[in-house]
Amino acid sequence: MPEPRRVTATRYVTPLREGGSLPGLVEADDDGLYVVKFRGAGQGPRDLAGEPFGDAEPDEELQDLVHRSGGLNLGLDFLPGALMFNPAADPEVEPDVAADVVWLDAFVTNPDRTAANPNLLVWHGRTWLIDHGAALYVHHAWRDPDAHAEGAFERIRDHVLLPFASDVAAADQRLAPRLGTTVFEALVAAIPDAWLPDDAAVGDAAGQRFAYVRYLERRLAARARFVEEADRARRAA
Repeated sequence: MPEPRRVTATRYVTPLREGGSLPGLVEADDDGLYVVKFRGAGQGPRDLAGEPFGDAEPDEELQDLVHRSGGLNLGLDFLPGALMFNPAADPEVEPDVAADVVWLDAFVTNPDRTAANPNLLVWHGRTWLIDHGAALYVHHAWRDPDAHAEGAFERIRDHVLLPFASDVAAADQRLAPRLGTTVFEALVAAIPDAWLPDDAAVGDAAGQRFAYVRYLERRLAARARFVEEADRARRAA
């Protein structure tokens, strides 16, 4: 797993006033523009973002957010001119791609891909998945993680791509073989320690990495339940 690229933020451009994490558009020392999710946001460092520098922002709440977020944050490439996915606009969606996204969101328990909040952008004819801060919400308490991992995901019935999706069981056959302990360990190894403050339930950064890998392993092993739930919801959509 390649190390995420690091840049230094040089200018806070504008807030993006959508979502609970209050992301902002930031310019960096590579002349790029990034959508930054700030580590000082109310959802905490597990949802992540930004490197502060922004007294030019007039909103005091946003100024406070930026100043609370000193250090290493999370930035994603800005897609200028991208449009929010609109299911009412009769979009062209490849059924297998839609099924793959449904499978992914059921696997990571992501409730934030609904018609009201698609978290999908259309840019240069391609659909991009954005904002996964609500996924893996088990990490906010680590309460009964094994039972959570082995459960279905009933909120998948609200997924914006369900009406466009082909068989989710077929998506499972495509995607599940690509995952496993090696992939999960590489993913959690890329999370900076600063984003994993000590947790009363699972301990320090190393303990949390272990908890993530264990959860994802069990989720993958028990995937038949969420696949069946997703296909049941797809047929009813």
